[in-house]
Amino acid sequence: MGWLWHASAIAGSMTWEILWALILGFALSAVVQAVVRRETVVRLLGDDSPQALAAATGLGMASSSCSYAAVALARSLFRKGASFTAAMAFEIASTNLVVELGVLLALLMGWQFTAAEFVGGPIMIVLIAVLYRIFLRKRLVEDALHHANQGIAGSMEGHAAMDMSVTGRGSFWRRLTSARGFTAVSHIFVMEWAAIWRDIVAGLLITGALAAWVPMGFWKSFFLTDHPILAGIWGPLVGPVVAVVSFVCSIGNVPLAAVLWNGGISFGGVVAFIFADLIILPILNIYRKYYGWRMAAFVAGTFYATMVLAGYTVELIFGGLRLVPKQRNATVIEAHISWNYTTWLNIAFLAVAAVLLVRFVTSGGLPMLRMMGGSPDAHDHSGRTDDQQAAVHHHRPPGRDQDAASHDHDGTGHDQRPGHGAGEQHGGQPASTARPDSAQH
Repeated sequence: MGWLWHASAIAGSMTWEILWALILGFALSAVVQAVVRRETVVRLLGDDSPQALAAATGLGMASSSCSYAAVALARSLFRKGASFTAAMAFEIASTNLVVELGVLLALLMGWQFTAAEFVGGPIMIVLIAVLYRIFLRKRLVEDALHHANQGIAGSMEGHAAMDMSVTGRGSFWRRLTSARGFTAVSHIFVMEWAAIWRDIVAGLLITGALAAWVPMGFWKSFFLTDHPILAGIWGPLVGPVVAVVSFVCSIGNVPLAAVLWNGGISFGGVVAFIFADLIILPILNIYRKYYGWRMAAFVAGTFYATMVLAGYTVELIFGGLRLVPKQRNATVIEAHISWNYTTWLNIAFLAVAAVLLVRFVTSGGLPMLRMMGGSPDAHDHSGRTDDQQAAVHHHRPPGRDQDAASHDHDGTGHDQRPGHGAGEQHGGQPASTARPDSAQH
């Protein structure tokens, strides 16, 4: 059993090494998501203009880093009126241009890889926009919309449908530092962990197994390290393929990227590998459910092509600027856990996580966990209690709702009026932009 213990020890040591960075990244992401309203996202993504794509990129960076939730949310935006190109740009930014990914890359592999992701991501989005403008036909989009409006469930549908941002007037700082802002941050923080912990664990276990059981000579041979020019060509081509068969997505693939880098994959190959969390096999199957097999094949092919091209472009840019690291010493294992800066940072950020977790539990967040995987058309994901949901369905008199909202004594951190504020339609029915996904076309 020594072989199993060795792999587990590597996975455990890497977990300890990156724990504080994960907590920091998710906390920063929760802060941003708490003040970015979902209706703002829908309103800005109505076409594939440069302005809409820039908005999709920026708003995607302020969204969930869970690949499954990002894919589900992209469909939701598409159904509500966003252009398909803008929805895909949002999806790419949501999984590849988020704070937690950058923090983890910098910690395990170096700042150059963080910079490469934030350079390569926009390049991939621009390439997608160009390819879609040339090759994406209106009939294919209409067929995809028809499939999307069928509401077939994928994965993390409930999580994607939840809008936990702080509503109401006030500056960014005022909303964030309010009691409702604290509650919203705690809810988003815990829900993000709940959505993505399986991918993180899977990534760490696979990394431990590969680091312990696969000899370095295999990787060097596989990545053609004895032929530098061929290695530079081969890396971005094979990186996404390795990602597809590894089944690891979101930020869970960063530890595995560290193993591949130490094994000899090119700099651009690492970038293409990390981008490829959007074409792993389970997500390809979700595309088929969402949009039909023709659009799923189109998305898979164009995503792969742009990942490869982005990898080549990043390799050329960073190579020309001499920013590609010379040493392949990404952090994969610590010899032991000691009282160093990592330990103190872990203790400090675990305390922060504990505070947010307590707030989540005491403010009624636990029922939301049971709704994470549900159909967005079947549940209320706005953070309401069962009694509040019942009041919505029975159309509580508007005056009573407005009075409750104005005082906000519930402590949940979310607007408790049906449809909350500007999103409310006549008769107390919530508007589509503030509610879970439903067919809008």
